[in-house]
Amino acid sequence: MITLTGSKLTLSQLKKTLYTNEPVQASKESLTKVKNSRKAVEEIVNQEKTVYGINTGFGKLSDVRIDKNDVETLQLNLIHSHACGVGEPFPEVVSRAMLLLRANALLKGYSGVRPLIIDRLLALLNKAIHPVIPQQGSLGASGDLAPLSHLALALLGEGEVFYKGKRRPALEALKAEGIEPIKLSAKEGLALINGTQAMTAMGAVSFLEAEKLAYQAEQIAAVTMEGLRGIIDAFDDDIHQARGYQEQIDVAYRMRAYLTGSKLITKQGELRVQDAYSLRCIPQVHGATWQTLQYVKEKLEIEINAATDNPLIFNNGEKVISGGNFHGQPIALAMDFMGIAMAELANISERRIERLVNPQLNDLPAFLSSKPGLQSGAMIMQYVAASLVSENKILAHPASVDSIPSSANQEDHVSMGTIGARHVYQIIEHTRKVVAIELICAAQAAEIRGKEKMAAFTKKLVEQVRKDISPIDEDRIFSEDIEKLSKALKESFEIDSEGITDKKI
Repeated sequence: MITLTGSKLTLSQLKKTLYTNEPVQASKESLTKVKNSRKAVEEIVNQEKTVYGINTGFGKLSDVRIDKNDVETLQLNLIHSHACGVGEPFPEVVSRAMLLLRANALLKGYSGVRPLIIDRLLALLNKAIHPVIPQQGSLGASGDLAPLSHLALALLGEGEVFYKGKRRPALEALKAEGIEPIKLSAKEGLALINGTQAMTAMGAVSFLEAEKLAYQAEQIAAVTMEGLRGIIDAFDDDIHQARGYQEQIDVAYRMRAYLTGSKLITKQGELRVQDAYSLRCIPQVHGATWQTLQYVKEKLEIEINAATDNPLIFNNGEKVISGGNFHGQPIALAMDFMGIAMAELANISERRIERLVNPQLNDLPAFLSSKPGLQSGAMIMQYVAASLVSENKILAHPASVDSIPSSANQEDHVSMGTIGARHVYQIIEHTRKVVAIELICAAQAAEIRGKEKMAAFTKKLVEQVRKDISPIDEDRIFSEDIEKLSKALKESFEIDSEGITDKKI
């Protein structure tokens, strides 16, 4: 059982909740803060003080005073009017993350909601009722308004949810689990949607996948090293200590460990003096991606415990202050940075694929085919990798450099962070397919050299590949191999690293 406090959630706990359905509860101490904050909101309503979002309109309409008798209608209207997202829904795991992160943010006790709201968010999470949330429509400032409004609809018994593998009306799923829909009270609609939980949830899921893929990309590069008889000297610890980047040092360490005992790798001067950069600079390039992931991890672990509502209620209502914590700029920049870093893993992987298949760059059969000419072998797989890498370059254009004013120019600078988070997820999906292609080609090349000469680690990796992907003995529909291996890398492809990956960020 994971206990939320509003301030101590980690990405590791998030991962358990998302992928192993670890149950979640709210801490009693945090709920006390929530109750005190709620009393402050009720006093504001009863005393008819003018406070943004409680008894005023929203955005440019913040100067419009709302009658005491209409504050509940105000909140319902807010959700209905803002639930205008479009496009395909976020992956179900992202919707699940949004429920968790919104509950955690409200538990900080700055938002003025009833404990009932948090109870319902956690009920949906623990019963695996995941709101259907369109991906498009957020500017990443004033909160992820449109996406979070679709999340809020599910609490009201409106909209749609994913439940037991099907897309269903929310009310149907709530009834099936004996959960009563809620009726929003003062400020609660705004508290549910004024936050960065869409971009942060998408970003956190992307990070967890990126971290796993970054290790896999190293391991696959080790097989390529054997297939191309790469020079191990480039990974000598002295080289990397001389530069000083810890992540680069760690990648070189892991590459040496993966290749321990290999009779296919070479020493400097045996076959050639230097390798091409895509082999020789694996620690430098992959290490820089790890530096980026470290930065992103730091920002995400702050944001998943952040108060991103507006206004915020302090000291049991003594201070109610309007600010801008809903602005997604910190996550927007992190998402753009992660997208660039993961695109580079695909970029260098595609260059290694080219070296594996191009007969002008190696001494292997042309395109790794058993009958070059009659059969094309891996020729077009390199085309596919090049296409995905090119598309990644477009997706890696920073979303955060754009801003379009909204709400009659009241909200005159926005982050576009949710777009950046969506793009990095697509980049990771493409990168996974590229490294899957590299693994297909690298396994073929290493086996041509002699499977018995491989390192214990890389040999084990190739043996696992061969459970599902057969060698290229003849031309076939390689699309099926790429998709199957890419899915395996994402869902279940785990190599026993025997402690190798313990040395990490």
